[in-house]
Amino acid sequence: MRKFDVMALGELLIDFTDNGTSAQGNTLFEANPGGAPCNVLAMLRKLDKSCAFVGKVGNDIFGHQLRGVVQEAGINVDSLVMDDDVRTTLAIVKNYPNGDRDFSFYRNPGADMMLREEELPLDMIANCRIFHFGTLSMTHEGVRKATMKAIEAAKRGGALISFDPNLRPPLWKSLEEAKEQIAVGLGLCDILKIADNEIEFMTGEKDFDKGAAILRQKYPNIRILNVTAGADGSYSYSCGHRVFVPSFKLGGTIETTGAGDTFCASVLNFVLENGAAGLTEDDLTRMLRFANAAAYLVTTKKGAIRSMPERADVDAILNT
Repeated sequence: MRKFDVMALGELLIDFTDNGTSAQGNTLFEANPGGAPCNVLAMLRKLDKSCAFVGKVGNDIFGHQLRGVVQEAGINVDSLVMDDDVRTTLAIVKNYPNGDRDFSFYRNPGADMMLREEELPLDMIANCRIFHFGTLSMTHEGVRKATMKAIEAAKRGGALISFDPNLRPPLWKSLEEAKEQIAVGLGLCDILKIADNEIEFMTGEKDFDKGAAILRQKYPNIRILNVTAGADGSYSYSCGHRVFVPSFKLGGTIETTGAGDTFCASVLNFVLENGAAGLTEDDLTRMLRFANAAAYLVTTKKGAIRSMPERADVDAILNT
């Protein structure tokens, strides 16, 4: 028996999100718990999947806050390390009227990038069904080595590997290094969630079909390749099929933080329940419709970990 359905490794941080102004005209920020890998797990818990997180936060006010929030979400934190010397990573998030976001990170260093190989729960990782990661755990050598060792353990145990590039240019020494490390992730994963700007970054193609064809030819290991195109919708390329499903535009969107992670979690949930082989166009359409609906719902709230929708809420959107 697998101990956990999904384990994820990476950043756990505080997103300080613009929340208006005070009576004195000063900008107010709301401290939202976040970090893409844990966002994914939070949605999976809403779908009744067992999850565990591997990462590091500071032994500080924010680190303890994050640990409590992750536990509250029902995610196992036995492998969340508290660093006595380096503070929890922080991000300032600026939202624009068109839905775009700008990030300023306080991470030089941040605790999440200090995770080391010897701190990994390799036996646990080897016994999960899906192992998920992104590239924020690949920006620096030490945590990069830990990420690679974790992936090796997951592969030895027969887990499917899920990857989300989650490109954040300010966190890389150069965009060339970012491209190199994303390529490493592409070569290791079975399930890929990639955003529209990221597929163009990696292939030079604005046409998603052409970009996906390039990636599928270069990385035949990818069994399910999903492209998120923001407000337009999402695409899936798998088992010889190409499926597009438009997004849900029902109003009430506040911010897009966590939408991609909610989408990713919904896809992983579908794979846990249906497998990754022999999927039909109808299967892929059903997968994308649920993922799009869940992603829409999280945009109607602030933050991510505490804003994930219930399955019943997603079903209600699908049945309207």
